[in-house]
Amino acid sequence: MYAHMHTVYTAAMVSAEDIRALRRDKYNDDPDADMALDITRLEKGEPLAYVIGWIPFLGLRINLDSHPLIPRPETEWWTEKLIEHIKEKYGDNEFSFLDLCAGSGATGLAVLKEFPNAHVAFAELMPEHCALICKNIEENGLDMPRASIYESDLFSSLPKEKYDIIATNPPYVPEGRSLDASVKDFEPSEALLSGPDGLSHVRRIAQEAPLYIKKGGELWLECDSEHAETARALFGEDAQLHIDQYGRPRLVVSYY
Repeated sequence: MYAHMHTVYTAAMVSAEDIRALRRDKYNDDPDADMALDITRLEKGEPLAYVIGWIPFLGLRINLDSHPLIPRPETEWWTEKLIEHIKEKYGDNEFSFLDLCAGSGATGLAVLKEFPNAHVAFAELMPEHCALICKNIEENGLDMPRASIYESDLFSSLPKEKYDIIATNPPYVPEGRSLDASVKDFEPSEALLSGPDGLSHVRRIAQEAPLYIKKGGELWLECDSEHAETARALFGEDAQLHIDQYGRPRLVVSYY
């Protein structure tokens, strides 16, 4: 009786939609699941994806155990565009791919899933997220021998190899920007903040990437919409800026 009353009480504070998603995605729609602790976490502002423990991404189940940055719809949007482009460019041929600032590994995992001839490297600063990437590869039934995972601050600890495509969602939030509490208090600041103008990591990537991209290769970089043109200009006059599904400049594509 108490559990029932508690659920009714908290439903006014946590949306019914979130409670339905929690029951469905964490408890397989078990009507008797005890979700009291989960609802308390939601009441405190913790993101639903962390409470559930995973998030869908282009047909994959992306575990979030180590609390990396939660993959956003914008990232899923351009990753899908990237996959369509790779199909046109490489077809069934082999190619090498680097997911830089990989976090949960969502983008690289999607490429690993879609292309049986892709060799995918993941570069991620935090060791706990590197372990999570390994788990996500295994639990999605992907081909571990075609993957390499490096604990690396951008390119610093990578072998001196070159890739056909580098994709990255680096930190790009200016340090002074006001963020929602659910982001500021729960998501990792090292995956979000990048200097006073949000471009510290982007500048490093623009400078160092040419050493790691093959001739004819490409770099796809998610950027802050407020500084998108500045980010694009860092990669030269041939770099292109693309608008996301919400009508905001979000993606820089640079050619080498």
